Amino acid sequence: MELAKKEKDLILLYTDLRKKICTIVCDSNSLPARNKALLVHVARIIQEEDKRAEEPGGLPDSWLEAWKEAVSEGVQVKVNSVHLDRKEQNVSWLAVHLGLLGKTIVEDLENVKQDLRWSYPPSFKVFSTYVKSYHRNVGQHLKKLEPEVTDRKDLYALLDWILNRYKSEKIMGSFSLQPDMAEESADLQLEESFAKQLLEKYCSKVKEDMSAALDRLIELEYENVWKDKREPQKEDNILISPFPMDIWTNVQANVVNTQKLDPELVKKVIASSLEGLKSFPRRFETQFRSHCSALQPQPLWKEYQITYINSFAALQQHMEGYRESCPNELEGFKREVKGLIVRLMESLEEQFKDDVKAFLRRMMTRKWLTNEDDFKHLYNQIMLLSQHCVSMTPPYVQEFASRLHYHVAKEYIGQLMKNNYSCKNRKHQKAATKIHQQWNQLSYLFDDMKSSHEWLHHVGDYLSNIIGENNKTDIKNHLHPLVKHYPDFSRKHLVAVLYFRGLQRGREHHLILQQFTTLKKEVGSSSTDSSQVFFGDMQVTTNTSCLSKLPFCR
Repeated sequence: MELAKKEKDLILLYTDLRKKICTIVCDSNSLPARNKALLVHVARIIQEEDKRAEEPGGLPDSWLEAWKEAVSEGVQVKVNSVHLDRKEQNVSWLAVHLGLLGKTIVEDLENVKQDLRWSYPPSFKVFSTYVKSYHRNVGQHLKKLEPEVTDRKDLYALLDWILNRYKSEKIMGSFSLQPDMAEESADLQLEESFAKQLLEKYCSKVKEDMSAALDRLIELEYENVWKDKREPQKEDNILISPFPMDIWTNVQANVVNTQKLDPELVKKVIASSLEGLKSFPRRFETQFRSHCSALQPQPLWKEYQITYINSFAALQQHMEGYRESCPNELEGFKREVKGLIVRLMESLEEQFKDDVKAFLRRMMTRKWLTNEDDFKHLYNQIMLLSQHCVSMTPPYVQEFASRLHYHVAKEYIGQLMKNNYSCKNRKHQKAATKIHQQWNQLSYLFDDMKSSHEWLHHVGDYLSNIIGENNKTDIKNHLHPLVKHYPDFSRKHLVAVLYFRGLQRGREHHLILQQFTTLKKEVGSSSTDSSQVFFGDMQVTTNTSCLSKLPFCR
């Protein structure tokens, strides 16, 4: 009984002693220098008790481990005592706190290196123990802070501090901690999942901020351009908006800043930026149509269309620099841009077709033969289009001009196929001359617009030669170049041209069709280029009174 009481009293004394020692150790780096002599006694007690614990009847639990825990508790107190503003009080709350935290770490470790460690035997590895305690406690401290870190600038500051500053000469690599730190790891002790979570959170915030920045750019476009119907800007005579360069600058800034954090993170940030950009073309289009559709078909509406064709083409070109890093994300973005450019081009194209529709319909009529008004209106509309095309960037200007060149040519020639008019009393020569002159004027215009459809230039001359031939017997001599260069020109098209010329029946009519059939067999259809189909789907108004007695022949 007596021994049991003594054992209990002894354990209570030892427990109290251990607590006292832990308190001294925990506070040791904040004690006045004269009190640090206590640590010499603390170290001797720890050594003696750990040695006694190895003997029979020794008390359990390592005193050295308890000392390390006390060191860790002291470090934790130091870390938690660093001033921390509330987010609402200071927008730079985190940057300030991390700066003060780094300063505290260096000062504390300097004190350990210069003073505190000499109170212990070398076997305690005091400096190393404090360094490891800081690695662990600072890591835990940052994990507690993480939920409060929501802004990208704060996320960047936190990641930069973890990945760069902590191990740099500003903190763990400080010259004042050498050479002792040379044998120590300078890396924070962080859970792998925490580091990964921070990186994912940063990338997600980059994407979120990109989306917000793009919304702001659309608002600026409204405020600076659409709201007051201002003319768009020009650079070197090209219509363009500033936003492509603004977006590229934003993305490039993300890349440069991330490169400073971690080169391996750059690819993820580029991918996040491109993902954020992917929805931008459609969002921009929605707002543009909402605010500017009422301007159609005014010249300003056309200028806006061309401006955004050019601008999104420029943006796409800027983003090409990231192909090597993120090819899949870039392709996704390019598909969206291409879709928008196609829709803008189609809107312009449809508007032009609507502008010239009435004038084209009145070609090859009695009025057309004696009046230039409709052709002048058509010519003026194409001239206006040409002026707009000067402000469009390649290759879109060539593609646009080529499509409209094809449309005008087809509609102009297509009027010959509608049997609206048949030349009488030798008016076919006047009609042929007019077709030749007008066709050349149209060809020159579209040449100036960089149309790639040079193959259309000859069709007007070939047809005007047939229409203008005085000798009906010689008409068949003009068929070969037409059949050779336009193999989709069919018998029904020829019948319509002859009807317009005023030749509807008779022996010459029959011989011409017979010669045409022979030529078609000789030339064949093998030379037809699918990209150069002109007459293939050109409709012909059938005149049954003329064709009913003629043998059918392709």
